[in-house]
Amino acid sequence: MFLNLQKNLLSTGRRAFSTTAKMATKQHEPRFKTFKIYRWNPDKPTEKPRLQSYKVDLDDCGPMVLDALLKIKNEQDSTLTLRRSCREGICGSCAMNIGGRNTLACICKIDQDNSKELKVYPLPHMYVVKDLVPDLTHFYKQYKSIQPFLQRKTFPADGKENLQSIADRKKLDGLYECILCACCSTSCPSYWWNQEEYLGPAVLMQAYRWLIDSRDQASHKRKEMLQNSMSLYRCHTIMNCTKTCPKGLNPGKAIAEIKKSLAFD
Repeated sequence: MFLNLQKNLLSTGRRAFSTTAKMATKQHEPRFKTFKIYRWNPDKPTEKPRLQSYKVDLDDCGPMVLDALLKIKNEQDSTLTLRRSCREGICGSCAMNIGGRNTLACICKIDQDNSKELKVYPLPHMYVVKDLVPDLTHFYKQYKSIQPFLQRKTFPADGKENLQSIADRKKLDGLYECILCACCSTSCPSYWWNQEEYLGPAVLMQAYRWLIDSRDQASHKRKEMLQNSMSLYRCHTIMNCTKTCPKGLNPGKAIAEIKKSLAFD
């Protein structure tokens, strides 16, 4: 009887161990997700741009798209080129088109459905430096053209700061938070077609930020700079800019406010 009991216990133990081992194996099966990433190398101008596929184990990767891109660059293909810096949605460096939408890779969560591929492109309708890096030279020139700094003719007699009321400061909320990632401007069809002269949502929102700053004394000159057929009025209120802004801002509203300000000036 004792021997039979011992055999039964051993048999039960083996079955339990086998079940546990199978469960552990199943739990640790890699969950590979395919990332299709835009590739283009200026050193090989005869080669057309292409989408290159990479597989990433979601259980061995951070939750954001930037985590996956860095994992690919560090472990699979060191030639993959992208911009990134803060990883906190503050600097705007990692702006790109992910799954058909302009956003920041560092705050864009990976869809955990590994049966779906994820396509990653640089910001659309921009010249590409390499892979996921767009050329933002013209974008920054446009930003510089609106003179984004405080301009005054008079200064406080005591030499201290220019004071502003709480109410006037509140007017800048929803404007100053812009990080110039260019997600909004590169999602705007009007900017695609007219970006040589149309300033685009991001730059116009910053123009409005300085127009309504109570401390600034150059509003007349700022309005004159926008009084032409192209700089401002190419906006057709498509509102792609507001839909895609990764900071939740509303460039479309800012542009409408500038138009209203010029109309009633």
